Amino acid sequence: MTASAPAPVPEPDEAAGAPHFLSPERGLGRLLHAVGPVLAPARRAWLTLTLLVALWVVGAATGSLTGGPSDALLRRIGVGVPALSDGHWWSPLSSLGWASGLGGYLGTTLVLLLLLAPAEQRMGAARSAAVLVGGQILGTLLGTGLIALGSEARETWLHHLSDLDTTAPSTGILAVAAVLSYELTALWRRRVRLLITVVPLVLALYVGHAQQVMHVGGVLVGFALGAVLHRGTRHLRARRSSNTEGRVLVALAVAAFAIGPALAALYKDALGPFALISNLIFSSGPDRETIDLYCASSAQECHLVHAMRDFYHSPALLMGAMVSALLLVLAEGLRRGLRAAWRITIVVLAGWLALMAFLAVDVSTDPDQYSVQPSDVTPTIQALVEQMALVMLVLLLMVLTRVLFALRLPGRAVRSLAAVVLGTLLLACAAYLGIGMAVRDQYEPTVTFPDLLANLPAAFLPPDYDGLFWNTPVPVGDTALALYEYVGLCFWAITLVALFLTFRRPRVRQEDRAAHRARQLLTAHGGSTLSYLTTWPGNHYWFDDTGSAAVAYRVHSTVALTTGDPFGDPAARGDAVDGFARYCDLHGWTPAFYSVTAAVKSRADALGWKAVQVAEDTVVPLAGLAFTGKKWQDVRTALNKAKKQGITAEWCTFPDAPLALRDQIRSISEEWVSDKGLPEMGFTLGGLDELDDPHVRCLLAVDKDRTVHGITSWMPTYRNGEPVGWTLDFMRRRADGFRGAMEFLIASAALGFQEEGAAFLSLSGAPLARKDTADPPIPLQRLLDYAGKALEPVYGFRSLLNFKAKFQPEYHPMYLVYPDSAALPNITRAIGKAYLPHMSPAQGLRLARRLSS
Repeated sequence: MTASAPAPVPEPDEAAGAPHFLSPERGLGRLLHAVGPVLAPARRAWLTLTLLVALWVVGAATGSLTGGPSDALLRRIGVGVPALSDGHWWSPLSSLGWASGLGGYLGTTLVLLLLLAPAEQRMGAARSAAVLVGGQILGTLLGTGLIALGSEARETWLHHLSDLDTTAPSTGILAVAAVLSYELTALWRRRVRLLITVVPLVLALYVGHAQQVMHVGGVLVGFALGAVLHRGTRHLRARRSSNTEGRVLVALAVAAFAIGPALAALYKDALGPFALISNLIFSSGPDRETIDLYCASSAQECHLVHAMRDFYHSPALLMGAMVSALLLVLAEGLRRGLRAAWRITIVVLAGWLALMAFLAVDVSTDPDQYSVQPSDVTPTIQALVEQMALVMLVLLLMVLTRVLFALRLPGRAVRSLAAVVLGTLLLACAAYLGIGMAVRDQYEPTVTFPDLLANLPAAFLPPDYDGLFWNTPVPVGDTALALYEYVGLCFWAITLVALFLTFRRPRVRQEDRAAHRARQLLTAHGGSTLSYLTTWPGNHYWFDDTGSAAVAYRVHSTVALTTGDPFGDPAARGDAVDGFARYCDLHGWTPAFYSVTAAVKSRADALGWKAVQVAEDTVVPLAGLAFTGKKWQDVRTALNKAKKQGITAEWCTFPDAPLALRDQIRSISEEWVSDKGLPEMGFTLGGLDELDDPHVRCLLAVDKDRTVHGITSWMPTYRNGEPVGWTLDFMRRRADGFRGAMEFLIASAALGFQEEGAAFLSLSGAPLARKDTADPPIPLQRLLDYAGKALEPVYGFRSLLNFKAKFQPEYHPMYLVYPDSAALPNITRAIGKAYLPHMSPAQGLRLARRLSS
């Protein structure tokens, strides 16, 4: 039922005039076709191209491409404390023209193409050039000032940098990117800011070269310039990210913590304050001096250090990056919001914290075993404490964002993962002990079974940690060396792959057997228009004795809050109300049926329960639907305008949509969430997590350039195993897109579903909004009406209900039914917790102020 624009037909000269080797299906043509979209902005950015050419031409002319400027040239054009002290006032600007070596030139080229070219397209060449020059001068001056202040404070790292001049060509470019971020949408604003903040900061803290400190200065200057240039705009206010984007930000923080030590290990002269942690997380083999030192001690020590050298000269050297690799895999699980990844990350970080605390105590009590001179004991302990502070910050971040990671892996996936990890561990242990005993004479000295057993934990750690275990047997024979090198590597390789595949598998919404059983029941018999919400994560399920009806619920503050009506066999749904009430009574819970239809209200009335209307379902019958007559004028106008502007309605499912479309959907959603200034609501209102479902259909408004202007999602309502109706859930529009996108999409969906034979289309219910009636409201109803009015500027529920009136729907009230008015305070808190599970205290105060005003 996809309505999309036809594929463009190539012009005759395009089809016939291209050389054969440049065909998009062949070698060079395929490469150019792939990189073309990436390089397209740069082709239209003359400032970027001019700087790029000048950088490489000047570097080649001065012989600086491979090793950077010569010492003599660096003294004339470099920037730093010495240069400014000598009166080289031009050095902040002259340092823009050179990089520190081939890696610096390649890195600067990448930064130019990725950051400056898009900025030039958006901000213009003149404005970009002004910010570039200003950011370069002010950023290098700020970086130099930070180095000078640190040197005066006797900070070892910065004191060392105070004697050096450097080049920093990316400083101004990062300032331009920071200013550009103020003009982007919420999603890309946050991503660009994260990129230009985290990367320079990680490099400065771990690698610690002078140019990286100046890059941080450029970012800070850029943010300040952006704040001045965009003062008074909404971009200056801190905005909450959506739950999905929040997980991404936490995952990137953990990934940065994992990658930082690896970066420090790649630099032989890493100076950053956190460079020491690379020796703990990213292990490396012994150098020549260490080998000589060990061999001068004893024959056994000499055998041990040569075994370590061979370890890092074999594929087993990958074990040196074990912790970094594990944290990167866990970051992928955190990005997906998995509670299992959160728990494992907490364990790993706590383990490293305990290790560094142990080392700090051990160094202070016995520095000789670490070859630490008495004068170096205090600096070494201070360095370890600094590393502990970093780990504690990441650990604190994980604890504070715990609520973002509530998605649980399916039971089958957990059992499979446990079987693979434990099975591999048992096989590895058996191989290490069994084969080790068979070749016990290949160790120095000959080992016994207790020796191997005591050393078993060391087999799964890099050899740098052998010092944590006493009486370590030293492998000298080939088989013993193979055990030493590959037992741990095989275990961790299989474990990391198993973890990654488990995290990467499409998330199964049937979290357990009950959820799977509930989905089968829903598909077979159906329920109300909102019954598909029962498949969302976070629900528990109650089944009647015959298994023919079920209730989805979640417990908050001893209140069992249902998600819509009971579902299943229509004949059993009424009795399910009574049965669920008895079940709650046995558990000491107060039942509260939320967003239920008049049928459930009627059954609850018979039990003597209370009821209040909380929403208004809007249902559009599809039989005979035609957008004719004056009352459909707005809808026809939207359809006609979309046609004139080349906008079409395109069906897809979010998991199977092309990456470009999914990224646009995320961006539109993030902009919508950020503009609210309050947390994203859940419970009966779906977000990106609920959109990621192969059974939920998405309808996109897409123009001829493949730009998404709006999106709606539709959940099925089943009967006898087939969808008979569809319910609107996710609805977002691009802020600067086609203004009639929502009318166009809903009308297109209605016509499409009508063609498929569906009976109805539900535009769903807007919470705290209802159609006016002649009946006088009860006091609680008046209170809810007041809350809906107060929240209107924030969430717009009443405006949404008025918007849906354009489609001439039938109105069906939805109720909250409850047994006792005395339980209302608890029920109110439970509903608030269900809708806003991630609301922070600050957001709660902001919401309270809006309510009171």
